[in-house]
Amino acid sequence: MRIKLANSIIRRGKIMQSNRLAKWLSSAVLMLAAGTLLAAEKPIVFAVAAEPYPPFTVKGGNGQWSGFEVDLIHKLCTGMNAQCQIKEVAWDGIIPSLLAKKIDVIFSSMSITDEREKQIAFSRAYYDSLLGVAGPKGSEVEISPAGLKGKLIGVQISTVSANYLKKYYENIAELKYYDTQESANADLIAGRIDYMMADDTAIAMMVKTPEAKDLAHIASVPYDPIIGRGVGAGLRKEDTELKARLDKAIGELLVSKDYADLSQQYFGLSVSPCKRADTEAFESKVCDSPYAK
Repeated sequence: MRIKLANSIIRRGKIMQSNRLAKWLSSAVLMLAAGTLLAAEKPIVFAVAAEPYPPFTVKGGNGQWSGFEVDLIHKLCTGMNAQCQIKEVAWDGIIPSLLAKKIDVIFSSMSITDEREKQIAFSRAYYDSLLGVAGPKGSEVEISPAGLKGKLIGVQISTVSANYLKKYYENIAELKYYDTQESANADLIAGRIDYMMADDTAIAMMVKTPEAKDLAHIASVPYDPIIGRGVGAGLRKEDTELKARLDKAIGELLVSKDYADLSQQYFGLSVSPCKRADTEAFESKVCDSPYAK
């Protein structure tokens, strides 16, 4: 009798242990499934430069971002059926933030250049712009050593405009570098510099503002390979799946009415990527600045 009772107790103990193990395994599976679901729903973090760059990125008084590139982000995320967040990062720290995995995508008017591709990958181009020069209304300038000799020219650091000026005019003109485009704009408006170089489209929009009523877009810079191959989204090189998704979404957006409407809304013309003489990557149109005189 005692032996039967002992065996019964042992069997009950094993059953209880088995039930506890089953419950533990069930909980573990549920937790793993929940973790997988959360990982799958993790938002894609798009970074824009903390320094506003109208009309591409503009920060409102409520802290919300708007502008051409912000609208493109929303369209692309809808096209990818993805949850997305927009995060502002200082321009000079935006690539380090990407490499440190603090953000997933740079979407802030970053030109695709060989130098940058040593560190990061790029999506296909989603817009293009040549470089332009802003200065006082009525003034004329020739983009040449003779035309820019001795002139004080403002430019934002870490941009293709800065690279262009440094390569060709560092010992000819006097160059003044700014942390933000807004600071360069302000100095030009105040007359503290002679000219400013930046994206054609950005300059064309800036000179239409009331503050810049005495300024004009006075010249476009002829295409040079240092300017890059259009503007693309910056990604980590290992994020090949995200790049493929973005490339597909950008390609679909470029030929859509939405893109055409946004281009007209912000610029009054198409900023679709250009066809360059040195590449077959751009097929939309021949690259020729609409702002050139």
